[in-house]
Amino acid sequence: MATPADLELLAGLNEPQRQAVAHNGGPLLVLAGAGSGKTRVLTHRLAHLVRDRGVSPYALLAITFTNKAADELVERVAQLVGDRVVGVDRDESGRVRRRRWGGMWVSTFHSACARILRAEATRLGYPPAFSIYDATDAGRLVAQVCADQDLDAKATPPKAVAAEISRAKNELIDFETYKLRAQDAFQRAVADVYREYAARLHRAGAFDFDDLLVKTVELLSLFDDVRGRYRQQFAHVLVDEWQDTNRAQYELVRMIAQEHRNVCVVGDDAQSIYRFRGADIRNILEFERDFPDATRITLDRNYRSTQTVLDVANAVIAHNTEQIDKRLWTDEGWGPAVRRYSAKHESDEAAFVATELEALVDAGETGHGDIAVFYRTNAQARVLEELLVRLGTPYQVIGGTRFYERAEIKDVLAYLRLLVNPADDVAARRIVNTPRRGVGAKSLEALERFAAREEVPLLAACRRAEENHQLGRRAQGAVADFVAVLDRLGTAAAEGVALARLIDMVGELTGYHEQLRSERSVESLGRLENLSELAGVADEFQAAYPDADVAGFLERVALISDADEHSEQGEGGGRVTLMTIHNAKGLEFPVVFVVGLEDGVFPHYRSLGEPEEMAEERRLCYVAMTRAMTRLYVTHAWTRTLFGATHANPPSRFLRELPDELVEAAEPESGTAQRAVAAPAHHAEAGGASSEPPGPGERVGHAQFGPGTVVEQRGEKLRVDFDGYGEKWLLAGYAGLARA
Repeated sequence: MATPADLELLAGLNEPQRQAVAHNGGPLLVLAGAGSGKTRVLTHRLAHLVRDRGVSPYALLAITFTNKAADELVERVAQLVGDRVVGVDRDESGRVRRRRWGGMWVSTFHSACARILRAEATRLGYPPAFSIYDATDAGRLVAQVCADQDLDAKATPPKAVAAEISRAKNELIDFETYKLRAQDAFQRAVADVYREYAARLHRAGAFDFDDLLVKTVELLSLFDDVRGRYRQQFAHVLVDEWQDTNRAQYELVRMIAQEHRNVCVVGDDAQSIYRFRGADIRNILEFERDFPDATRITLDRNYRSTQTVLDVANAVIAHNTEQIDKRLWTDEGWGPAVRRYSAKHESDEAAFVATELEALVDAGETGHGDIAVFYRTNAQARVLEELLVRLGTPYQVIGGTRFYERAEIKDVLAYLRLLVNPADDVAARRIVNTPRRGVGAKSLEALERFAAREEVPLLAACRRAEENHQLGRRAQGAVADFVAVLDRLGTAAAEGVALARLIDMVGELTGYHEQLRSERSVESLGRLENLSELAGVADEFQAAYPDADVAGFLERVALISDADEHSEQGEGGGRVTLMTIHNAKGLEFPVVFVVGLEDGVFPHYRSLGEPEEMAEERRLCYVAMTRAMTRLYVTHAWTRTLFGATHANPPSRFLRELPDELVEAAEPESGTAQRAVAAPAHHAEAGGASSEPPGPGERVGHAQFGPGTVVEQRGEKLRVDFDGYGEKWLLAGYAGLARA
């Protein structure tokens, strides 16, 4: 029987939400459709366990996929049960000052693993002050190993090697197992690089991002006392976005939850779109097989979109066969029909989008900040960007170079990393001559040879530069200057200098600031502003965590994901948002345009003929559509120039799956955007060609490319050598070719 406190906490929830919040115990799968209020369920369940079930906050582990989501979860739970439960202190103005190592654990997988490893890393032979290498750092180290092993960069590209090592780690395949399974020359080369890469990480006292998961699983597997301690501590484990977990994350949850079996996973198989990052949809599809006593609760009431948008999305996803049945619904009523536009080419498509969004804004229906344009690949944004610039439409592109991946940011952080971990060779290699101080490539090679011979880190070799007879006197002096700067920074850090001031000191002592000022370019001034922003970030961090040190700041920065930065960028109101659909996950907009809906573009050409890939593309389409709150537009172009080639692809199969009664054809309106586009010659409509496609050797004419000769035929595709445009691949059924 529910107590008054129970009823108060459950008020405002619908029936399935209440069932999920009040679930007694044991495995629980919450199948949460798009916009169904899953965050509300997570926060209320955590509050319910503490306040109404008497579970110690310290016995709760809640996992989210972004740091921002974790922070929001903490704030919401604090509002329900108080700050102390979640380990929060606030100052007099209510600003969060500290999150102690008390209260419940609410974090990302990587943050939780980093926290465990800080306490236990010595068991695995790593220092507690280990470095965390992001994808760029890891990629550099892999490239260095590839070069040292004299691998052909074309046959064995370092980026491909790094991606393969990451895939293996996510599947918990170590280098020895990988070598045994290697089937071709590339995999055998990867196995050798994998082994040496792991050895160099270990020597540097560093983990890459994948290692945070893999090494935690290894730790729990090897040491019974450690495994037992965390199993005993976490009486309840809750995981959000379960459909996006990989093998390592699944194994981690299974190992920790084995004792109490109170594991609650929340997710939606229809929104599993990160297969390329190692996400395994089987984790959610087979959860009830792995936990036969699991309870399933479905949240299918949507609080975001109109029924029109939902029915269109439901119709598309229904064509996937391997999924858990559900159908989203809302009592918010029907909305405007989904508008479909067939463009002649990508410029015409961009003009339609620009004209339509300005018409909505001019009519007072919405603002620029309420509009998003989604595309499958970043390259599609160029045409629309150029048009919006010409029209003066405010916009932002999400997914450019991340703040923490900018060269100047990584340079300054590398100095701080060496203060914390002097064995971090990747950091040392990056900055020994940054800014330029006279340590060239040959001098660096001499330092690295000395370090290898003496079996010491690169920084230790720098400290012994006078012993290195392969270094010229000038280079020895430059290396000594580098070491002196680090020592002054180390002294300042030991004396408790504020983090923001320490960052400024890096720029001052190294001459980095002066170098950027002297360049007097817009780019260099922008880089200076970025360094000021980094100091501001450090200041905010220290205000929230007064006792934090350099190591704590570096860990926080290292664990900021691209999703965190994208979600923050997505809040820049007043501007139209352009982004790939993968970056749109978790966001919502009153007006959404999904462009480029053509077979070969979306769905992506790699998915054609691959059922699992096609199913993921369809889920991606479902995610795109369910971001729309009120208005949804879908567009395609009969011809599109992308990556330097022009193709005439058929309209996407996803368009054919839309219910006719919920879709209306959109006609282009005469407007500034339409006039701004110098449209190519009109494209012949599909079906205008002869029923029998022309063959090799025949002369043909095309409305846009003019006369040409068919060179090759592959099924439905023709390779045509146009007199004025060169060779292009076209689909015979849609190219509108006429025999000359």
